[in-house]
Amino acid sequence: MIKTIVVGPLGKMGRLITQVADESAELELVAGVGPQGRTYIGGDLGQMTFGRTLAVPIVDDLAEVIDSCDVIIDFSTKEMGLDVLRLAQAHHKALVCGTTGFTPEEKALFIEASENIPVLYAANTSKLVNVMNKLLQLTTAAIGEETDIEIVEMHDRWKKDAPSGTAKEMGEVIAHELGGELTDLAVYGREGVGERTPGTIGYHSLRMGDTPSSHTVFFGGFGERLEISHHSTDWRGFAKGACDCAIFLAQQEPGYYSVTDVLQL
Repeated sequence: MIKTIVVGPLGKMGRLITQVADESAELELVAGVGPQGRTYIGGDLGQMTFGRTLAVPIVDDLAEVIDSCDVIIDFSTKEMGLDVLRLAQAHHKALVCGTTGFTPEEKALFIEASENIPVLYAANTSKLVNVMNKLLQLTTAAIGEETDIEIVEMHDRWKKDAPSGTAKEMGEVIAHELGGELTDLAVYGREGVGERTPGTIGYHSLRMGDTPSSHTVFFGGFGERLEISHHSTDWRGFAKGACDCAIFLAQQEPGYYSVTDVLQL
């Protein structure tokens, strides 16, 4: 059994990851870690997340429990995620991180840590999203230079970062296939007068109500248009993907991994 700690267990993803991990024949939950000051600290992980006693504690200090695990699954906050990364590296623990909102400089810290521990960073752990990323790579290779590429993503009103981490990851796949970097090619929204700059990747973020996660990439040509989309109606697929990543990562040597490595795409 792979001893597992879930960081951010009472978040939208954390609750589902906890439940899926409990159902797994390969993962054993040993602790949950929440932010300091929350009323649920000291409670039972199962009772607090899905109403069944697991005899597994929720603590507010990862350092207290980190030596009891093989792998950490972190879907918390940007600030908490950097502390988790530091402790994982110090204690030589495998880390799956699905938290988004990191700057390029902060994401570089994960790559640096992978020299000493197995690290898997994924803005989206859905199997279908990562298959879509592969399709985007193939499509960009075939028609990327002759079409205008636009990314439209939708989330609920509570989504904190825009564009979403998933949309940025899709843009990075496209940009690298074009031989560039997303930081140089991305255009975020449009206002005023002027033609579209060829070779750029347009971004448009919609935030409204309880809209589920949705991403569409448009390849616009003349007289025709190709759209590749993913729409999420249930977050359980993301949780299952995160647990699959943890099972994979616990068996790896230090290195920087992605969901495509898990899926062997």
